[in-house]
Amino acid sequence: MSEVLLRAENVVKKFPIYGGLFSREVAAVKAVQNVSFEIKKGETLGLVGESGCGKSTLGRCLIRLIEPTEGKVYFKGQDITQADSNALRELRKKMQIIFQDPYASLNPRMTIGAILEEPLLIHNLFDSAKDRADRIRELITLVGLRPEHLNRYPHEFSGGQRQRVGIARALAVNPELIICDEPVSALDVSIQAQVINLLMELQQKLGLTYVFIAHDLKVVEHVSHRVAVMYLGKIVEMAESDELYRNPQHPYTKALLSAIPIPDPKPRAERIILTGDVPSPLNPPPGCHFNPRCPIASEECTKITPELREITGGHYARCIKV
Repeated sequence: MSEVLLRAENVVKKFPIYGGLFSREVAAVKAVQNVSFEIKKGETLGLVGESGCGKSTLGRCLIRLIEPTEGKVYFKGQDITQADSNALRELRKKMQIIFQDPYASLNPRMTIGAILEEPLLIHNLFDSAKDRADRIRELITLVGLRPEHLNRYPHEFSGGQRQRVGIARALAVNPELIICDEPVSALDVSIQAQVINLLMELQQKLGLTYVFIAHDLKVVEHVSHRVAVMYLGKIVEMAESDELYRNPQHPYTKALLSAIPIPDPKPRAERIILTGDVPSPLNPPPGCHFNPRCPIASEECTKITPELREITGGHYARCIKV
């Protein structure tokens, strides 16, 4: 069995809201609520859900780009939530992130070569300028661009090319884990396929582990080994990718999958239409957070807070009805 690379235990992230005369904390947005899971080396875990469900916040908590309010995150057995600045600096070489917007994540005043050299300088990976230049040329070729692109600026590239630069920057320090924060959602559909295929090729070639955050369920099915579905800050279902798409258990997952457009004119399962809006994370509903919109909810769903429990081998769901 593959070793566990990253383990999250009861991760919570709250964003305080201040108000009143003395700017006291009057409320808190519960963005991530008691999330726990493991990721094995070489695996891709897909995180899916509606906008605002806490996917990106969770991804950033996993590598301490933002500090978790509660809970623990272990990377190769080391508790990174307790790591000091020096230890965290070393861990940064092993954990990287690819951001959603390739137009905003690259410094417009730096050439592509300078952008790729920056992590090498920060982490003192190469002593000589020649070694750094060789590494930069290797990186730019690895992601399907040419060495002559290194003297250009980000505005001279298309969105797909910029995202390739973002991928090269993440690879510069030889990471083991990469958080892919909706890396293709800002790109044209034809370019999405190229970037996704590149990420999968790099995973095979370099033995990378991904947390792939997206709201496009078909993309996640294509790239992920396991999938976790989030709703209002909690994981409501998690299973192997094939199992989850073939046999969804939670009503929210069923509704999401029923919304996937398919080109097949044959009759398909009836579309599940969710009523109402996503509740506010400032004041989530009592009991199961999904109960105001759930087509099978009963009165007990408003009183019982379900736990994420194993339905069958490796298939978890947070629902008292399954």
